[in-house]
Amino acid sequence: MRESSAAALAVRLAPVEQRAPVLFVHGLGDDASAFDALRQRLEHEGWPHLHALSLAPNDGSESLSVLARQVAHEAQALRARTGARRVDVVAFSMGALVTRYWVQLLGGRLMVRRFISISGPHGGSALAFLARGKGITQMRPGSRLLRALERDTHPWGNTEVHSFWSPWDLMIVPASSSRLPGACERVFPVLFHPWMLTDGRVHDAVVDVLGSPSVAR
Repeated sequence: MRESSAAALAVRLAPVEQRAPVLFVHGLGDDASAFDALRQRLEHEGWPHLHALSLAPNDGSESLSVLARQVAHEAQALRARTGARRVDVVAFSMGALVTRYWVQLLGGRLMVRRFISISGPHGGSALAFLARGKGITQMRPGSRLLRALERDTHPWGNTEVHSFWSPWDLMIVPASSSRLPGACERVFPVLFHPWMLTDGRVHDAVVDVLGSPSVAR
């Protein structure tokens, strides 16, 4: 980011004491280290409380509901450690759908202030038909889980939701499946799915959203 852009962004950020703790939820085949670059950026910008969990298993063999309960546990532990009433969540790919399950169906909307979904398969991905596993089956277009989430007419409560996605994504097929109903949307011309976690423009947007002093919906 250019120096002038960095200065302008810093002016818009809320004071450090007003920033919520951030929980990171990774995608299929990843672990907590997938967020190393983004964590370093937020640390540089002054965020005091950042935590990335490693889902187990991470290969899509287990139901997303099981993984969502892991997210719920980690979020509660983060709240307890920091004394925060609510947390922000940044989730990527499968982790975004897992987080959505928690927010919509397991009461996460009461704990989450801001939820950023990065390239999540919210409408499913056709590539999920090429592999097996309980979680992978749930990520197929038209799955029972996806239909249940779509039927929720008031999914977010007071949670502010954002969807970051790329129209060139080759893992989410079609790429527009990363769009999330009711979310503020930002589109990035990023060619490869995993590059969404290392692209500087995406990092800038995460800082902008999480550091905003007011709800941007």
